[in-house]
Amino acid sequence: MLPEVEARALLGDRRLAFRLLRPPYPALGLGTLRVLRVCDGDGVTQVVAGYDGYERLEYERRDRPGAGS
Repeated sequence: MLPEVEARALLGDRRLAFRLLRPPYPALGLGTLRVLRVCDGDGVTQVVAGYDGYERLEYERRDRPGAGS
């Protein structure tokens, strides 16, 4: 689980498809962004990354009647 910056340096000039894992709710990533999985295929290296932790964000939906201004 290398930090993303270090992993990207090791991958060199490969074509990358980057995916960020995140919780199913609004959240702020905390800590270091780390590479969790690398898969080669079809000329593209797939990189999946995630943060050390996440903090849930509270928000107010504006599509409800009476919500927001």
